[in-house]
Amino acid sequence: MPVPDLPVADTSVVGTPVADTSVLDAPDTATAVPHDTPPRPQGTARPARQGLGRRLLADRKARAGLLLLAVFALLGTLAPVLAPGDPSLITDLGATPPSAGHWLGTTAKGQDVLALTLWGTRSSMLVGFTVGIAATLVALLVGLASAYLGKLVDDLLTLVTNVFLLLPGLPLLVILAAFLPPGTTTVVLVLTVTGWAGSARVLRAQATSIRGKDFVAAAVVTGERPLRIMFREILPNMASVVMTTLLGCVIFGIGAQAGLEFLGLGDASVVSWGTNLYWAGNDGALMTGAWWAFVPSGLCIALVAFALALVNYAVDEITNPRLRARRKGKK
Repeated sequence: MPVPDLPVADTSVVGTPVADTSVLDAPDTATAVPHDTPPRPQGTARPARQGLGRRLLADRKARAGLLLLAVFALLGTLAPVLAPGDPSLITDLGATPPSAGHWLGTTAKGQDVLALTLWGTRSSMLVGFTVGIAATLVALLVGLASAYLGKLVDDLLTLVTNVFLLLPGLPLLVILAAFLPPGTTTVVLVLTVTGWAGSARVLRAQATSIRGKDFVAAAVVTGERPLRIMFREILPNMASVVMTTLLGCVIFGIGAQAGLEFLGLGDASVVSWGTNLYWAGNDGALMTGAWWAFVPSGLCIALVAFALALVNYAVDEITNPRLRARRKGKK
């Protein structure tokens, strides 16, 4: 029986060992490609980075958290429309419970609690996200520089990070807020100074593990600049950790601002959830049973933190293979 002649090209498509001979026959330009496109290490976050937004929108927890944050952002933006006028204007109504005229009641000074809560959303969300972005940026710069440059820079930055970690957070917040001029800028500055160290430690550990990968070593050998390697090679593979750090810093910013202002260390003339709690405490709302004066602001802080925690959990679940496997195992 005659055996038909098979073309050599068909065997290379199937993937048999014959394909190795094609490498020997390839032109010299093809052999230079691996130096410019180093092999992508397994377990890096590049696939998650490309589809993180889409996968977040497909996750129920993330959708619920993002929807809740969007509602608060919309209420804060529309506060001048929904509650026009000065929300801190003192009237002779006194402390009245929720009614048709004042849905969330009035404070002991006759101020509408709903207006105070809506206007407070603007300040609290603005400070929280500003602190979160600023603290994450500082932590990211420190972590990347410490992990990539190493040696003396790493020792110096690690020492500074450890000093800020060892300092007691609350007393440092109180001292800085007490001696600096009151205002929103001071609150953002104080919370950023006291809130970056822990995140820097996490980001440094992640950047150090990526620093040892082959594609980073290939970039160093090819003569790429350090800034390009840090921000184009290492940073994209830390997207999930950076986002988790950002969400944690925002939660810290909102909670710490409310705590500072509740202690009277913020600017009492600015309407925020923290100052609402401060004035409710000063007016004796808890002692007189005027729960409507402090519950709305406290509930808003809890809901925003809950929404950020939902998004944070979803990001961790999407980017962590162990959590994904555990989730699939429960289905």
